Amino acid sequence: MSNVTLTIGGRPYTVSAPDGEESHIEMLGRMVADRVTKTGAGQSETRMLLFAALMLADELHELHRRMPPPQEEAPEPAQPAAEVLARIETLAARVEKLAAHLEEPAT
Repeated sequence: MSNVTLTIGGRPYTVSAPDGEESHIEMLGRMVADRVTKTGAGQSETRMLLFAALMLADELHELHRRMPPPQEEAPEPAQPAAEVLARIETLAARVEKLAAHLEEPAT
């Protein structure tokens, strides 16, 4: 573990970070700091952090709302209509007829 110092609302906060995760924690700290800046000055530290947390939670909620629900099972493939099957059979017969014609010895 290592320590990372985040500056949020003009104040330094030292937090522990797992080794190798320091840059990720710093990026998250910048996200919080950005939201704190958007809340405006003149509020208590607690209130600024509360509003920053609410903004981030709202963004996360919106992303979850826009995502399609997870599918538990793959949908069944659609069964082709009888008309489509009949056309495929007709085309297959034509291809077989052409193949037989091509296999005939030339006279």
